[in-house]
Amino acid sequence: MLKAIEEVSPTKKRLRIEISSQTIEKEISESLEKLRQRAKIAGFRAGKAPMGLIEKKFGKDVEGEVLQKLIPKAYSETIREARLKPVDEPVFEEMGDFKRQEPFNMTLLVEVMPSLGELNYAGLKVREVETDVQDKDVEDVLERLREEKAVYEPSEEPLAEGDMAIMDYRFSLEDGEKSFESQVFKVGSANMPADFSRGLAGRKKGESFDVTAGFPEDYPVKEMAGKQVLFHITLKDSKKVKLPALDDELAKDLGRENLEDLKAHIREQVQKSKKQAAVRMQKAELMKKLVESHEFDAPETLVEKELAGMVEEAVARGGKDADVQALREGMRETARRSVKASLLLEIIGEREKVEVSEEEIKKKIAELAQRLSITPENVIKYYISRDGSLDGLKHAVFEEKVMDLVLEKAQLEKVDK
Repeated sequence: MLKAIEEVSPTKKRLRIEISSQTIEKEISESLEKLRQRAKIAGFRAGKAPMGLIEKKFGKDVEGEVLQKLIPKAYSETIREARLKPVDEPVFEEMGDFKRQEPFNMTLLVEVMPSLGELNYAGLKVREVETDVQDKDVEDVLERLREEKAVYEPSEEPLAEGDMAIMDYRFSLEDGEKSFESQVFKVGSANMPADFSRGLAGRKKGESFDVTAGFPEDYPVKEMAGKQVLFHITLKDSKKVKLPALDDELAKDLGRENLEDLKAHIREQVQKSKKQAAVRMQKAELMKKLVESHEFDAPETLVEKELAGMVEEAVARGGKDADVQALREGMRETARRSVKASLLLEIIGEREKVEVSEEEIKKKIAELAQRLSITPENVIKYYISRDGSLDGLKHAVFEEKVMDLVLEKAQLEKVDK
């Protein structure tokens, strides 16, 4: 089948394939015989019509069908013979003229997985990451939980950072005066310029006053961006935050038995979170070392697909005004590194015989559902709508398992404090 193989690049091969006349004629004869057995020809019983008549009537259609069958078969056999791993469909460069009793020739260009030879992934050095939980870590979480349970109570005191202001205000722009009633604003909030919060600080309920605030050029309300705006304000009410006491009642409100139980639970969760973060950092470091220590060309087809996905996401975030060409140029190298990383993981996984079970996929679906606060069914729907199947999720689990294996084989380096 394979007449010649030409290396266009390390990841592109030109294949010259020949299908012998004997193979073609045998397939045509068998197909015509099958037709002869079931064809209804006037004057002949089924299976008794002369082969010459069958060929005259159906020959051209059979020839086309035979080529459609033999071409992909010849391609598959050639790929196996040449021990190539295509990353995309082949491009047909030349197709010979079909003539009976003659071999059929074709030339294809196929992009393939690069040959990496020996891989160095055992014993890579990776920094040990500190995961000890300090008392301050627990205290910080407790403070955040108190803030989440905080309530605002009416106050006659002057406004300060973090207080809630309820106010009426009006201001003028080029298109006229704007007025708003009973607007709620937290002093110090980034929703308004710092000038605005400074103008509120120290004011008391019932006061009317003016505040001038300068808005940045990138302020989302275009009519106010880059302008100095004079606000006429009446403070109708003010409230101060009241934090709950750090006691057993707070712990019970959060579903724990008492304060000590809450602290122990927080310490456990912080420990878990730190370990997960440490593993992510170590895997990122190892992946960077893997890519940098293995020189090979990434197939352009895969790079283009990865780049297209990255640009699409960036455009979705940045809006229709995003410069697509600039994004492509800026992201191409990142896409190339991502493809190389994925190929390395795939090859390591093959060599280490890493497999993903149905149970592991179900476990991953459950983890994602819990993390995103959605049902497992919605996780499945997302992947099927995006990829058409759960193959994308399965591949993500596969790569995660391979990186776990690489991390297990890594050499930890202690970092001096």
